[in-house]
Amino acid sequence: MGYDKASGPADPRLILFGSFTSSSTYKPMLYLALARLPFSFRTVNLKFGKQTEPGYLAVNRYGQVPALRQGDLTIVQSNVILDYLARTTGHFAGATEQERWTAREWLSWEADNITNVAKVRHYSRFRAVDPAVMDYFRPLADGAVTFVERALHGREWLVGDSPSIADIGCWGRMVFMAEGGMDITRWPNVHAWSRRLAALPGFALPYDLIPKKDREIDPS
Repeated sequence: MGYDKASGPADPRLILFGSFTSSSTYKPMLYLALARLPFSFRTVNLKFGKQTEPGYLAVNRYGQVPALRQGDLTIVQSNVILDYLARTTGHFAGATEQERWTAREWLSWEADNITNVAKVRHYSRFRAVDPAVMDYFRPLADGAVTFVERALHGREWLVGDSPSIADIGCWGRMVFMAEGGMDITRWPNVHAWSRRLAALPGFALPYDLIPKKDREIDPS
């Protein structure tokens, strides 16, 4: 693998901290699976509040998952981790400078928009809220998926001619649409895109991919 000159020592093992039910964890997990990269997984049990304990706060000051460590570096926030991995490994980065920037734009947009899909899923499965809350977030979630639907018209991937961190980052949250009562078949381009992603070597759905316990993962 290796770093560029500005990044530090070559090829220390990746350590990913995450949680089994977390869409944010799934995004870098999916990247690592598709890139066939070895790494160590360290589980952070959100149900029991492990993310707020001092030991984990020393890793991620925000008390959230995921976090990535490599050598002396610690990277947090799922989309920043995707950008870091693309820059340092070369996988799914985009073929041209324009594609690389466009992929990062998608990640920024995702954080503001597709996160509403995660909210609908969270309030449907993990936390009961006033129906007015769902009435607010569900149209935003639908609108985000509809935007991706339009972007995929006449193309296979969000950026360029091959999958990139844009696809991984956006799908990493949208994968949980059904848990929020969102039927993916309402968006045929998104549905077809999801099948293309599922056909990539190394692809797995979240509950098949994210371990419930600490694990050493070596796809080779």
